[in-house]
Amino acid sequence: ALRDVLNLSEGMTYKNSLAGLNIGGGKSVIVGDTREFEGDAREALLEVFGRAVDTFDGRYYTAEDIGTSVSDMEIILRSTRFVVGGDLSHGGAGDPSPHTARGVFDGIRACLERVFDSDSLEGRHVAVQGIGHVGFYLVERLAKAGARLTITDTKEERVQEICKQFGASAVGLNDIYDVSCDVFAPCAVGGIINEQTVPRLNCKIVAGAANNQLRTPEAGELLAKRGIIYAPDFAINAGGVIMVSKELKESGVSDDAKVEAALARIYRTVGDIIDQSKQTGELTGAVALRLAKERIEAQR
Repeated sequence: ALRDVLNLSEGMTYKNSLAGLNIGGGKSVIVGDTREFEGDAREALLEVFGRAVDTFDGRYYTAEDIGTSVSDMEIILRSTRFVVGGDLSHGGAGDPSPHTARGVFDGIRACLERVFDSDSLEGRHVAVQGIGHVGFYLVERLAKAGARLTITDTKEERVQEICKQFGASAVGLNDIYDVSCDVFAPCAVGGIINEQTVPRLNCKIVAGAANNQLRTPEAGELLAKRGIIYAPDFAINAGGVIMVSKELKESGVSDDAKVEAALARIYRTVGDIIDQSKQTGELTGAVALRLAKERIEAQR
């Protein structure tokens, strides 16, 4: 868990930088089995977590992510004001998931433009791993754009519902890597692109919402050797943090017009990363990291 949160916090720093946000970056985890914390126990746990966040006195703000919801943010707000992404009715930015999905959708389009000379999703086959908050909204956008969809998730009932709603096909959790498709979109946990899974991939593009998709930097090299374009996760999945950051004056996106401009910029950012990778021979992940670090240094 410690290694995971350190990787996530580093990723958030680079994500915020590439998105043009002036807010540094951090992440937190609550260690435990979420199934053991329901009802009053969950509320108590979140309130304790809120008190921990409060000790940082504004140096760290928490927000909704895997395993939590907007309603959870409302509970945390009982213990600290350093929360973004709370309920819209209370002045919060609301659920960031649709905006994360939008950024991923636009990033996929940028990748398609580089591979197929068209960013249209009409008839393109996308395999989506994970249909939670972000995955659902991504599937919704992809379906509306005319994409052919194959999905998987740990929740079988939800898979069947999504298949019925959007005309998607379903495969087993481990079979998603073998699907012949144009785009593989990881939208669940991290570390799923590794030396075991890369040889199985049958796609042109890896572009999804999950954080820390590459288990190791070497996984990016394996993708490149196979001619698979990788959209760095911290470049493509920034839509959610852009949206909730409008609650912070220092973020640089404190009004709707600036938020919209930052969201629209994801398409160009992902495209520029791929273009620079082709020009310099660097991996796309290395290009994204360099650009993020350059902006951080420029802001010091």
